[in-house]
Amino acid sequence: MPQLSFQRARSDDKKRQRAAALVEAARSLALESGVASVTLTDVASRAGVHYSAVRRYFTSHKEVLLNLAAEGWARFSDTVCESLAQPGPMSPRRVAEALAQGLAADPLFCDLLANLHVHLEHEVELERVLEFKEVSNAAVLSLTDAIENALPGLGRSGAFDVLLASYSLAAPLWQMANPPKRLADEYAKRTDVPPDWKIDFTAALTRLITATCVGLLAESDQH
Repeated sequence: MPQLSFQRARSDDKKRQRAAALVEAARSLALESGVASVTLTDVASRAGVHYSAVRRYFTSHKEVLLNLAAEGWARFSDTVCESLAQPGPMSPRRVAEALAQGLAADPLFCDLLANLHVHLEHEVELERVLEFKEVSNAAVLSLTDAIENALPGLGRSGAFDVLLASYSLAAPLWQMANPPKRLADEYAKRTDVPPDWKIDFTAALTRLITATCVGLLAESDQH
């Protein structure tokens, strides 16, 4: 990948371009080796700028990752809303598939979800976190609308609960389904590891979201 040569960005356009280049550098690093391994030094190196220059745009690598998480929420919302807007009969299974497939199609977002509430929101300046929340909240509202429209019996709170379950389950499931290579290699050699240790992320998440939808619909019918 070609690297940018370091020149101080002086105009607003140049500053936006430099910030975008740093975000893209973080994206490529996270996709290559995982969100947890990204450092500000590596981001600077990949973008072709000096480490000190990065601090003019982002206070830490976690702030860069928060930008990627905001993009992920917007992508996830667009993907699922588009899927649920397609014609055809609606069912808990179809809603679950739209949500699970939307997450499975975005490995970086799934990896970011595992770090979002534990690290990123706690360790980034409040102003940046609030900016992120504006984007993520808009995505959550759109997704909740789409789920409620697909399964009206859920009601507003039920639709939100389905979404909450979806991304809450996706974060740990993604890590379980994608263990570090050294661990996966070791498991592959051993005979005492049960064969079902290897989770199919999309299939497992679809089953769990479907069960959540069915349970919430049944609960709604009782009231």
